[in-house]
Amino acid sequence: MNAPHNRRLPIGVFDSGVGGLTVLRALREALPQEDLIYLGDTARLPYGTKSKSSIVRYASQATAQLQGRGIKLLVVACNTASAVALDALQEQMQPLPVIGVVEPGATAAVAARPGGRHLVLATEATVRYGAYRKAILRRDDHAEVRELACELMVSLAEEGWTDGGIAEAIIRRYLEPLAELDFRPDSIILGCTHFPLLRPALERVVADATAIVDSAGTTARVAAASLADDELLNEQQGPGRLQLMATDGASRFARIGGRFIGEDLAASDIELVDL
Repeated sequence: MNAPHNRRLPIGVFDSGVGGLTVLRALREALPQEDLIYLGDTARLPYGTKSKSSIVRYASQATAQLQGRGIKLLVVACNTASAVALDALQEQMQPLPVIGVVEPGATAAVAARPGGRHLVLATEATVRYGAYRKAILRRDDHAEVRELACELMVSLAEEGWTDGGIAEAIIRRYLEPLAELDFRPDSIILGCTHFPLLRPALERVVADATAIVDSAGTTARVAAASLADDELLNEQQGPGRLQLMATDGASRFARIGGRFIGEDLAASDIELVDL
């Protein structure tokens, strides 16, 4: 059995920016008693347009920062880093568990629509490396997968333009080429942690029968199961503590991050760190 001290260590979470706060929010809901420490590498976002070597290096440095704080599990709340750097981070963190968002998202999509047609909305790098396609086809070789880079949707989420005509028009514009190809998805996977904020607009654009898959909740359930298996669940009474860190722009992080986490944040809530 793991020592009580180890159970009291926080869960570490990182993303290139504030989008991973949607995953953090799901973790808080699934594991309210757990302490959480979040790092947004805002000085170097977005990861989605960077080279593979840069993504791996940045992700490794973010992980090292969290390792130095003392964590019992790492959640890579960044689709791009999960797609490109997960193997390297798992080696870096041994023997502690590392959970990315791609595999849980793929599992949820296949469970929702077995043998179906899946559309992944993601960043350029996530699409370029085909992470969701590979993960889905490992689980269901009868599935059909298309991946679509939607960088402008990231900006919509950060600007708070997540509902109404502008958001819906941009989503329609991204989906138009698929209609011309007669590809009608059975599921749409939100393959970027910013995109859950655009879910209401997306639901108004696509067919009612289309399943919208957000990997945040699935990732939180995988994290909970991992901690239970390793006897690392925090047994404290009451809600866990939250620590937020960023590599640049505490005021902007607080302003935008509040939309993602679902509560007001102040610049003083954010610790600036240098990687």
